[in-house]
Parts: sequence; C-alpha cells; structure tokens
Amino acid sequence: MKFNKFNLSKSLEDGLEMMGFVDATPIQQQAIPIILSGDDLIACAQTGTGKTAAFVLPILSLLSSQKQNDKVKALIIAPTRELAKQIDMQIEGFSYFTNSSSYPIYGGGTGPEFENQKQALVKGTDIIICTPGRLMAHLKFDYFDTKHIDYLILDEADRMLDMGFYDDIIKIAKKIPESRQTLLFSATMPKKIRKLAENILKNPKNISLAISKPASGIKQTAYLVHDEQKVQLIKEIFIKKNKEKPLSHVLIFASSIKSVKEIKKTLNRSGFKSSDMHSELNQEQRESTIRDFKNKKIKILVATDILSRGIDIKGIELVINYEVPHDAEDYVHRIGRTARADKTGEAITFINSKQVSNFMDIEKLIENTVPKINLPNNFSNGPKYVIFQKKKKKKKYWNKKN
Repeated sequence: MKFNKFNLSKSLEDGLEMMGFVDATPIQQQAIPIILSGDDLIACAQTGTGKTAAFVLPILSLLSSQKQNDKVKALIIAPTRELAKQIDMQIEGFSYFTNSSSYPIYGGGTGPEFENQKQALVKGTDIIICTPGRLMAHLKFDYFDTKHIDYLILDEADRMLDMGFYDDIIKIAKKIPESRQTLLFSATMPKKIRKLAENILKNPKNISLAISKPASGIKQTAYLVHDEQKVQLIKEIFIKKNKEKPLSHVLIFASSIKSVKEIKKTLNRSGFKSSDMHSELNQEQRESTIRDFKNKKIKILVATDILSRGIDIKGIELVINYEVPHDAEDYVHRIGRTARADKTGEAITFINSKQVSNFMDIEKLIENTVPKINLPNNFSNGPKYVIFQKKKKKKKYWNKKN
C-alpha cells in the first residue's frame, strides 16, 4: 500500500516524497487508518517493522489540521534516551514541511539541559518525546501544563514495565485529559501489558503482528562453552576472522555492566581495542560512543541490551551474544543489529550449560536450529546440548525406636 492512499496532510506527503518513502510496511498499513480515525490502539509489533512511522505520521497529520498554540499536544514515552532521541530525529525528518515541532526529554544531562527541557514544556513544543523518569522529575513542579495533550503514545511498553516504570506511567496518564487518544506499542504482549492497557486505554483496537524472524542475511551459529572459556573464545574468533578479512564493525552483547567492563578490559589487554556502552556512562559519553561506533572510529563495542532495540546502525558485520538472552525475543532484537538494509552479517552465541534451555526456546521461536560449532582444538570440551537439571535430593527414611 502506498503512503499517498492514507490521505495524510499535503505538507506531510511532501516530506515523505522528499525522504523517498513510498510503500507502507504492514504495521503502518494497519495502524495509520486506526489512529487517523481517533481510536485508541494496542499494537504488538517488533522493533524494525516501521512502528515509529506508524504512529508519528498520523499524529503529525492530525496536528497539521489543528490551530497553532503554545501548548504541548502529543506526548511520546520511550524506555531509553537513545530511543527517545531516535524518535525525535525521525519526527524532524517527517515534519520538515509541516509547522510541528518536537523535543526529546531524558535524564543524565546537566543543569542547563534540564532548564532547556523545562522551556520546551513551558513554551509548548508540539510533540514531547520523553523517558518516564525524567518526565516525572518535571511533573513535580507546576510549570508543565498537560491539559492540552490530545495524544499519549507508549513505545516499547513491555520494556518500560520490565524497567519498573508501571507506576510512573499510570501517574503520567492521570495527569493527561481523559479525552485523549492513547496508543500503546509493544514487542510482546504479556499479562502486565494487558493490565496497563485496561487502566489507561478506552475500547482500543488491536493489531498483532507475528514476531519477525531473523533476517535471511544473518548467518547464525553458536558455541557450547563454559563461562571461563568465553573471553579466550572471543579472541580466537577475532584472530581467525581477521586472517580472512579485517573486522571493522563488531557488537558484543553482555547481560550485565560488570561483564561488559571485564570483556572490554580483557580485549584491550590482548590488543583488540574496544569500547563499552552501558547505563553508567553519562549522556555525553554515550552520544560520543554511538557516534564513533556509527562512523567506525570504534570497531569493537561491548554493550548491554541498551543497544539491542531502537538503534539503527548500519554495517555491523558481527554480533556476539556473550550470554544467551533470557527472553527469546531479545535474541531476535540483538542479532537484528546486523544484516540491516538487505546486507549480510553474522551472529554468534555463547551457550553455557545453564542456558541450554533458554537457547532451545529461541530456536523454537525462530523456527530454526542454529548450528553448533566445535570449540578450537586448543580448548577443553564445552558443555553438552542437553537441558540442565538439578539433582533431586533423596528422601531419608528411618524407623523410630520405642
């Protein structure tokens, strides 16, 4: 379906034409008409399906028909500052020929940045994109007039609830007029999301797209490896691949900040210059790291799941899962950082004995068996691909003597 069939505002269509947007993705085809009709919406759609445009385009079109004033009209809530910034960048592109303005609000900045955020709320930027925690900080004061907000959008709602923002979202929703239109987008739809939807949405329409399978251009493999062998295995992989073709863009995912720091430190000591990305870095450091990684000034980046969703970095050749992600959907998000824009890439996962069951769930989700590669000859044997089970304690029986 073509974008010109949605009857979006003329100024918005001009922006889409300039950006080369012609065909709508499935989530856009289903969501845009519902949003334009004014209905609340629950959409289950994975990152990478075009869901940002699915809610940004109709909101921009609806705003173009409204009278201009100095009030915030749309509030988009996202789990991380990186995603908030990316949404804001997309809005800037789509709204080039419109009169709508946007501003991202997130934590981790300086005093002057907080003041700039305050001014965006006070002077009435049309669309505010924010993280829950930082918005709550602003709501403690009386300068943010929320009475004119017509649209509330929750992006990656499942991740926000995983991060503990349920209560904050409920408090934010209560500050906004009940007459608003509410849109909820989530990659998964567990019970807690349904509970949230029941509390803040009214008779919503539902869209559910099956989770996307990994791109066909991704070569997926895995190693059965003990934890103490993992760092050495990374080095062996790098040595082998650099002999074939020098690596220039590698992303390593670890599940904790501690692991990220240890991997980076060990790789740097071994001559593989790398950087890290996690929530303990301040905003300036994070922006600089992402920029340098995009520009390939950083060739090896070790990161937590902060980079698994909402970040579009083209040209990543190799993704390594240092640990198997707990949720199968997160595996798809992680390896989806490579083979973007119809390119090819490779994803390697390290599986220890306790993570075999989780990886079996991943293979069930993606409906594919990932090849298991033998460890290098100089390694001792790794674990077997069988579900780890705890040994049951034997009950003791004895006879009581009178």
